[in-house]
Amino acid sequence: MNDRMFDSPVFVKSETSLIQEIACVEDALEFLYEWPKNRRGSIYRTALRACQRAFDAGYPRSAAREAFCGFAKSVKIHEEVTAVLPWMASNRSQGGGLST
Repeated sequence: MNDRMFDSPVFVKSETSLIQEIACVEDALEFLYEWPKNRRGSIYRTALRACQRAFDAGYPRSAAREAFCGFAKSVKIHEEVTAVLPWMASNRSQGGGLST
């Protein structure tokens, strides 16, 4: 298991209205690096710094997750996912598994 995984993923909505799962420090950093430069502010910088410190070790992943989540909420892209998304559920009737 990746030692940089979040305890639970953060879901964000992209400009195309697709929901993206941010499951680990690397996902959060990639998302933040791609964030438009003209939309970066102090909350962005705090989230970036927290994620970079967690990536380098010695900083709690939970703090990095909370900083990223705070950033996502501040720019109104945070999505609360309360239901199981279709790609999260397995459909056992479709086959694909081994029969025992």
